Amino acid sequence: MEQEVLEALEKNKHMRIIVPMAGRGSRLRPHSLTVPKPLLPIAGVPIVHQLVKEIAKVVSQPISDIAFILGDPAFFGTEVETSLSSLAATLGAKAHIFRQLEPLGTGHAIMCAETLLEGPAVVAYADTLIRANLQLDPEADGVIWVKQVPDPTAFGVVELNDAGSIVNLVEKPQEFVSDLAVIGIYYFKQIEVLKAALQKVIAQKLNPGEEYQINEGILAMMAAGKVFKPGQVKHWMDCGNPKVTLSTHQKILGLKTAENEVLIDPSALIENSQIIPPCYIGKGVKISNSSVGPHVSLGAGTQVRDAQIKNCLIQENTQIEETTLENAMIGNHVRYKGKPTFVSIGDYSEIY
Repeated sequence: MEQEVLEALEKNKHMRIIVPMAGRGSRLRPHSLTVPKPLLPIAGVPIVHQLVKEIAKVVSQPISDIAFILGDPAFFGTEVETSLSSLAATLGAKAHIFRQLEPLGTGHAIMCAETLLEGPAVVAYADTLIRANLQLDPEADGVIWVKQVPDPTAFGVVELNDAGSIVNLVEKPQEFVSDLAVIGIYYFKQIEVLKAALQKVIAQKLNPGEEYQINEGILAMMAAGKVFKPGQVKHWMDCGNPKVTLSTHQKILGLKTAENEVLIDPSALIENSQIIPPCYIGKGVKISNSSVGPHVSLGAGTQVRDAQIKNCLIQENTQIEETTLENAMIGNHVRYKGKPTFVSIGDYSEIY
């Protein structure tokens, strides 16, 4: 018995992160056709890498394990697994790969990592970027991070009681409940309690079109007397579609600059050109006779010649020539010439 208590105490010294990321990111097409949305680089770093590292920076306990719930291996293949294992290793954690082969909801995604659902854990859905101080209330059984929004009817929101505890979760309320939108990051003091609640939810038979959602498990925990508190984030940035992703890209470049992060790789070759910060310039980039920035990212190996580029997110090994380009999101291995007003081009395209 004493050994079991010691083992339980040891487990509670460490934090686990659960990252459901099995969706195909259809709203971000064509950019998510060849690269899973969570691995799309924003200012040179994939979305999921930035999210997990931000969580690891602000939780007090060391991260021992990170569970990544992926979709079909034909799309989320070996390269994805390698990238995620490397991410976990940089944080001194062990990566665990699980598969959600049917889109049966957020609760079902978490339960795909059932064997890892023990002790304190953060659940973070890999489609947003944040800046936050994820302070954990020691009196709470869980924390749900939220952001104040001007139009709560477009979001899931929390309902609070007079003590400031969360007593309900409401999806896209047509009548005002609160303006605190759920951002998709949760802390559980003992995630096995959520697991037990979701096991009961999943035991129920679905009607056509229904899914098993994390909210059902959390509401069951609340009904059993578990206390949830809201946590606030400073910045919550979506990457849902190309135009919104460009806006997020602007904010990330500004934040990285304010944090004194080096954004121009020393191997970049810049000739007779002006770089207007903030910009991310990747490894081996070549820029000649051009003006780049503000708010531009150029992925590794990209070449820019005789061009003016503003507010653009351009991935790796792409050629931009003899053009003026603004408000563009361009994938890998693209060759582009033209004069558009807005561009969203996927991988391996050519436009003259």
